[in-house]
Amino acid sequence: MHDTTTTFPTDLLTIDQLSPTTLSRLLDRAAAVKAGEEPARIDDRTVAMVFEKPSTRTRTSFEAGVSELGGHPTFLGQDDIHLGHGEPLKDTARALAGYVDAIVARLNSHDDLVEMAEYADVPVVNALTDEAHPCQTLADLLTLRELAADCGKDLDEVTLAWVGDGNNVARSLVIGCALAGVDLHIATPEGYGVDDDALAGAASLGGEPTCYDSPEAAVAGGERTDGSRSSSDHLPDGADAVYTDVWVSMGESEEKLPAFEGFQVDEELLAGGVKLLHCLPAERGREVTDGALESENSVVWQQAGNRKPTQQALLLELLGE
Repeated sequence: MHDTTTTFPTDLLTIDQLSPTTLSRLLDRAAAVKAGEEPARIDDRTVAMVFEKPSTRTRTSFEAGVSELGGHPTFLGQDDIHLGHGEPLKDTARALAGYVDAIVARLNSHDDLVEMAEYADVPVVNALTDEAHPCQTLADLLTLRELAADCGKDLDEVTLAWVGDGNNVARSLVIGCALAGVDLHIATPEGYGVDDDALAGAASLGGEPTCYDSPEAAVAGGERTDGSRSSSDHLPDGADAVYTDVWVSMGESEEKLPAFEGFQVDEELLAGGVKLLHCLPAERGREVTDGALESENSVVWQQAGNRKPTQQALLLELLGE
């Protein structure tokens, strides 16, 4: 049985801190924010944005989002503060918590994020670590919900295919889809699959993804390429959308690239109206073709735009508005 917890967590470090109920409420609120129907604000609240890694979408969407809600974003890059050098991270966390109302942190190490949340007595939001990217998953799910509504469906009637690396974005997506009831198909090269902990977490929520050997099989759906079935014995229909991400990230070596031959998302894979998602930035010509990104089936800009209202809704929830 799904967790029906209605209490929102004090931080959001990983997507599994949400229950199906709180996730649904958050997506409802994000939709209201996007439609201009959410009256709550965070007037005179200050949000520190601690970024150890560069960013375009995450930084801008948070800065603009906080400002639009009446708050004050304060950007702190790696060269601006003593982040892990000059003083212990726990000291930085405690000091910041004395000045601001929330901390948005984009860090290399998830362990560092956990330590920051432990010592900061204000809400901490994961804006990306090597293990998870929950804010991206929230935007992904809002996008899928909008696509479903366009077809007269609910979010839990959507089937999504993930093609490529089983990275931090994929790990959060696996759990998020299970929480939302989205059928997820996964096609990853051997040795680069989603880790067992994420798969087990999804299974515990009743949403274990179905794994395939090729992008074509993942998009087509049905039985796995080896003829077996998922543990739920459920054989979902073909995918409504396909999602990919860069193959090399978080300081990885490009020596892994040969393993991804045959996993590029192109226009042919989108045939029949399959929508394309990508968390961006994209390496055009590598994990996705330029033609696919620029096609009428691409919803990557809608997806990128949804970062702002989902993060605004998240901050409203965390700050008790």
